[in-house]
Amino acid sequence: KRATVLEQHRELYLLLVVAENQMWTPLERDQIRERVKAVIERLWRTGDIFLQRPEVADELRNVIHYLTNVFPSVIPRLDMNLRAAWEANDLDPALLEGRRLPQVSFGTWVGGDRDGHPFVTAQVTRSTLDELRRRALELIDGRLADLAARLSISALSQPTPSDLSDAVAATSARLGEEGEAAIERNPDEPWRQWVNLIRAQLPDSPGPCYSSPEGAIHDLGRLSGWLRSISADRLARHEVDPVASIVGAFGFHLARLDIRQNSAFHDLAVSQILTAAGIPDGASWPHWDEDRRLALLRSEIASPRPLVRPGATVGAEADAVLKCYAVVLDELEEHGPDGIGSLIVSMTRSLSDLLVVYLLAKEAGLLVSEPEGDWCRVAVVPLFETIDDLQASPDILGSFLAEPITERTLDQTRRPGFEPSQQVMVGYSDSNKDGGILASLWGLYRAEERLTDSAAAERSRLTFFHGRGGTISRGAGPTHRFLRALPPGSLSGTIRLTEQGETISQKYANLITAEHHLESLLAGTTASTIGRTFGDRDEQAALEPVMDQLAVASRDAYADLVGGPGFIEFFRQATPIDVIESSSIGSRPARRTGQATIADLRAIPWVFAWSQSRFLLSGWFGLGTALEQLQSSDQGEFERLVANVFEWPPLHYILSNAATSIQTSDPGVMELYADLVADTALRDRYLGRILSEWRLTVSVLEEIYGGPLSARRPNIARSLELREPGLVPLHHRQVDLVRRWRTESTHLTADADPILADLLVTVNAIAGGLGSTG
Repeated sequence: KRATVLEQHRELYLLLVVAENQMWTPLERDQIRERVKAVIERLWRTGDIFLQRPEVADELRNVIHYLTNVFPSVIPRLDMNLRAAWEANDLDPALLEGRRLPQVSFGTWVGGDRDGHPFVTAQVTRSTLDELRRRALELIDGRLADLAARLSISALSQPTPSDLSDAVAATSARLGEEGEAAIERNPDEPWRQWVNLIRAQLPDSPGPCYSSPEGAIHDLGRLSGWLRSISADRLARHEVDPVASIVGAFGFHLARLDIRQNSAFHDLAVSQILTAAGIPDGASWPHWDEDRRLALLRSEIASPRPLVRPGATVGAEADAVLKCYAVVLDELEEHGPDGIGSLIVSMTRSLSDLLVVYLLAKEAGLLVSEPEGDWCRVAVVPLFETIDDLQASPDILGSFLAEPITERTLDQTRRPGFEPSQQVMVGYSDSNKDGGILASLWGLYRAEERLTDSAAAERSRLTFFHGRGGTISRGAGPTHRFLRALPPGSLSGTIRLTEQGETISQKYANLITAEHHLESLLAGTTASTIGRTFGDRDEQAALEPVMDQLAVASRDAYADLVGGPGFIEFFRQATPIDVIESSSIGSRPARRTGQATIADLRAIPWVFAWSQSRFLLSGWFGLGTALEQLQSSDQGEFERLVANVFEWPPLHYILSNAATSIQTSDPGVMELYADLVADTALRDRYLGRILSEWRLTVSVLEEIYGGPLSARRPNIARSLELREPGLVPLHHRQVDLVRRWRTESTHLTADADPILADLLVTVNAIAGGLGSTG
């Protein structure tokens, strides 16, 4: 959504909150109602769509809005809610004092993710890091200024702790003029003076500064202790501790910036470097076999000499990677490691894809040589995305963890107070596009099980980074069910999740919803970490081979459909994919390399197109065939599976998500869009297969749920029932516009552009009506 639209949504929300108050007189209530109408009229007259593709800086501003205006108010409330629940359950409050409470921190890859994104340059990354740091310091300084204003405690009214007086005097003297300025404004108010001294030591201040947020957190802890020493415990808890929580969550960097690039891009960069270095056959590096690649990588990583002269130009891809890493190096040298996340490798398919990053890091100066061995100043993280890559991931990870340089890197880059932990990112989007929902979600479950075992064999700890998208086809679903459905032992206290697209505004635009979703995440993570169990674990483990069979059958059915002759043509005509590709909803191109293939198309437009036309294909197709085959071949196993649907979280998560997708789909609307396919035989062949699988899937799910989905899942049914009267005319309007636009575009007439503008409005409207995009 456009920022101006989001702001008006926010304004409308606040007015509705005001209107709920029962204190207003009839006249005042009428005035509020008129203000609501005025906002609605302004919204009605405001353009909904982006007329120009947003730039990375625009996306960063959107992210920073939430990081500075929403989350800082939420973080302290999470701590207070935990303490309130703790005491409400008659637990000793003293047990929480001095303990690390469950903590949320933030990361982003806006400005760092260059996987298929040509506009994320080294300069963009540098500007992003600067902006995040600037806004973090503004946030903390503002909260400290508010704290100082509230701590108007007079030394004339209560005795001042001697160590507070000594600390104020010593710190003021150490800071010189800045210290004197910090305390001269508030004589006889040493608590306030101490806050001003903390402000004077924030980074970028003229005098001595904190080297890390821990220094400020420590000094806020001392302030809290001095308040408690005069029995002002309530002030410590409600005034000081929340500010310390904010500093802990956002630091001096606001959010860690991850650097992501595709393994194929890295291969091109290495081939250019090897060619420039005169390595025989270096240009064909992407085609070397794995053993040959590993031999060269281990040799060159261990070698003290660089392959190319620093600053030399050796090729577009190599220059892009090395310039990016140079920005990372500058950030580490000037501001420390807190603002940098990880070096994430998309489409990790082999051990060499990960070791390549160490080689590139060495060329950029990110490798540190010590007598014990080399280590990288930024951790390298694999991203396993496709079904095949997920299946191969445990062996790749085990080999990667066995590399001595990886072990040293994890030890050197771990966060203070935490054990070394290897982060592993798993992708929901491409695995779903690759194999359908059942094969994707079960493949992820199996991969996480085996990845956990691989890490344990190497005596390593894992942090899973779940690359969930905004729709069911891309991994979305109720957070509590998602966390319950993780394999036992895969969650060891830390977890990373992505929030993308419209889900950010849906979940976090307002304080109450943001608090609810973050608290659900904290509570669910805590419950899963301590090993809460559901149902008979032995019986559920015995069902895992059955799920393996279902995943294979489902994937085969899905692949047979999307890999069939002419299916791409059917997809491109029966969905508004060409309209979506012409939209300006994000800075990233819809395709990675511009090829007209499903593999090259990003998962977001793939899912978005099926959603707009109400097929929602990737959210359910193949499931019915798989379950029907199991029922036909082994009724006993089918019944045992059904008996555990609501007891076994991973099975419940998969089936409930698929049921939601198929309830949201609409055969009548599918037929409406399928009429756009010019080739009648092609249309009938694929529409017939899709509708046949739809009927089969509905039938099997209703047998499992024990009745019609509309009756067994009434909340979903009621939501769709309310939306349908508005959606159906929109679908008819969109199909009519698509038909006209494609005709005008074919004839290259000037009438095509105005039709496209109207089409993009329908895309926005249908997405709003369904509550999802891609």
